[in-house]
Amino acid sequence: MVILIFFLAHWFLSLFCQTFFLHRYASHKMFSMSKGWERFFYLLTFLTQGSSFLNPRAYAIMHRMHHTYSDTQKDPHSPHFFKDIWSMMIQTKNMYMDYVHRKVEPEEAFRGNYPEWPLIDRIGDLWVTRIFFGVAYLLFYIKFATNPFLFLLLPIDWLMGPVQGAIVNWCGHKYGYSNYDNKDHSKNTLPLDFFLMGELFQNNHHKSPNRPNFAKRWFEFDPTFPVMILLSKLGIIKMRRIRSK
Repeated sequence: MVILIFFLAHWFLSLFCQTFFLHRYASHKMFSMSKGWERFFYLLTFLTQGSSFLNPRAYAIMHRMHHTYSDTQKDPHSPHFFKDIWSMMIQTKNMYMDYVHRKVEPEEAFRGNYPEWPLIDRIGDLWVTRIFFGVAYLLFYIKFATNPFLFLLLPIDWLMGPVQGAIVNWCGHKYGYSNYDNKDHSKNTLPLDFFLMGELFQNNHHKSPNRPNFAKRWFEFDPTFPVMILLSKLGIIKMRRIRSK
């Protein structure tokens, strides 16, 4: 029971940081916040993703590329150009590392207006940091696992951020239904979306990339959006106004 609670807490906390901070804030700037709160969520992302910490700058660049080149050969992670999810993950990882280490500079349109914290970026990318978190997870499992089958969850803890991203990028552009013709293969994947906190409403999101609520129809629910409303009412974030067409 302790391991399952830990795994679910790790899953949803890491996922919240990915969808709220890396996706909706770093990539799309759907809301603004003070520098202090930005640093808070930056650090929270580092702590919750742990061994699989994703650099906000690199994440934002690649996600903006994904929207611009959705399901074309220039898309960093379209499932329609890979034979399986593993090859897609490897290609995405290689491109991601080039941006993390600044071996490649993105096109001008994808640069700037993303949060950066060089100290945390350096610490988070160190192998010693990733190994530290990985060993900590392992020791926790050794201490509390009551069934050897629970150790099957451990690799997901080690690779939490990339695993969540791979599920979204693969399933969200292959399986489900479409509310809109976006000239790509984006799909809304129910009921899996609840476990991805809105991220699998890909078709809705590609239709309206800057809309903070990824749900559109009466039976769709984006679990992250009410949290954003609460944070807005508390004065932690300020929602961006989106003009209606």
